[in-house]
Amino acid sequence: MIKSFEIYSDKLKFGIRLLPRFHYYTEIVKKRHKTKGISYIYLEKLSDKISDGEHSHIKRNKEKGIRYLYGRNIKEAVINFDAISDDSFIKKEDYNYFTRTHIKENDILISIYGTIGKSAIYKEGYVGKAGIPRHIANIRLKKSSKLTKEFITAFFRSKIGKWQLYNLTTGNIQQLLSLKNIKKIEIPILNKKIINKITSIEVHLLKYEMDAVNLINKAREIFYKNLNLKINKNRSELDFKVKASDIFNSDMWTPKYMSPIFKETLKELINKFEIIKLGRISQIKKGDEIGNDNYIDYLNKKDQDTAFIRTSDIVNHSADPFSDFFVSKEINDKINQDIKSNDILFTKDGKIGCVAIVTKNDAITIASGVLKIRLNELAKEKHITPEYLFLVLSTAETGFYPSLRRTVTASTIPHLREDRINDIEIPIIKKNKILEISEIIKKAFLLKDKKTALIKESSKIIDKLLLN
Repeated sequence: MIKSFEIYSDKLKFGIRLLPRFHYYTEIVKKRHKTKGISYIYLEKLSDKISDGEHSHIKRNKEKGIRYLYGRNIKEAVINFDAISDDSFIKKEDYNYFTRTHIKENDILISIYGTIGKSAIYKEGYVGKAGIPRHIANIRLKKSSKLTKEFITAFFRSKIGKWQLYNLTTGNIQQLLSLKNIKKIEIPILNKKIINKITSIEVHLLKYEMDAVNLINKAREIFYKNLNLKINKNRSELDFKVKASDIFNSDMWTPKYMSPIFKETLKELINKFEIIKLGRISQIKKGDEIGNDNYIDYLNKKDQDTAFIRTSDIVNHSADPFSDFFVSKEINDKINQDIKSNDILFTKDGKIGCVAIVTKNDAITIASGVLKIRLNELAKEKHITPEYLFLVLSTAETGFYPSLRRTVTASTIPHLREDRINDIEIPIIKKNKILEISEIIKKAFLLKDKKTALIKESSKIIDKLLLN
């Protein structure tokens, strides 16, 4: 059904924007809220500071220094750690010199360039000391603010929040949410009990995520201690020699496949542990490409639609419940991917080697660049659990190295073929250590599952109040 309404020219805002949905929000939705006693306040009225990060180019590296975030690291309610495709650090002296990079504990970070409108609260204990570039804005609330930082990020995530953010975005090729427009974002002032409830939910979900990250790191330390590898993984090998016989005996003739650091790491693992190929202990099936015409954006999704998980939608080893696109129930039922709790997701195209475990609150459909890995009976005989396999595949020496050495680039996009993934070598450490690691990872993903449930709950509460 076509909706129509009129608006006078003196009510046009933000550069006389002739966007019907923008003015439908300002003229219809807000007036409806007013009858319910819901008022609005400009974000700048609540804030001490609204700024973006450093505009100058600062050289990055992968190894050490101050963490320097990309816009794509800001996800809904959490900050993503992406060691695969990111050069995550800048030198301390650069951080000290470029003071515009500086952020403080409890600042709201929001992505404002490219993929816009995703927001999270900065916690140094979770992210480490960090700085931001121009693609991220930070919002620092006044101590006297009527609304909490947790409530505001939850509002940004709601449909009404997204509606407003998208309508304030400019740009044709690259989307931009300007600082001027951020200041004029209107935040609803809801009942204090609702604000407190949302705040409590958001505090708990971030705590669950932080605790889960710490547990995964703890399990990885145990794994590394048991591997006890002597290889210097930081060494540089821009050139090396290979025996002709090694090439002729191999079915991959690429420099990466012959790289000494990859080969020597595998040799050390073979000498220390029983090794079994991934294809022997699992069933591996890739996802489906449903076509752009079937993508559903967040504003148009229905409750029964599923998150469409592409390679960019693996966030801190979880499937992002707020992915860029969603899939209708009809299409999801038709392709019937049979995704279950404890299945492992593994990215094989573009950004290769991102790993996640599916939890019970994940309602997802996976794209063709993502694999579903499910353990078989032989894995059980070898005492290999989904949690242990997750840790193996998400650890550089046992997951990323064997993936990278088997990756080839078609045109400009890296690919890892499914048959190559079958050959990834899984080291089997002592049974008691596998079980110890598995229990820790299981606790981590129980927390992540609770986080997923809570992040959906807070968004639904706000949507229910503001959309009805």
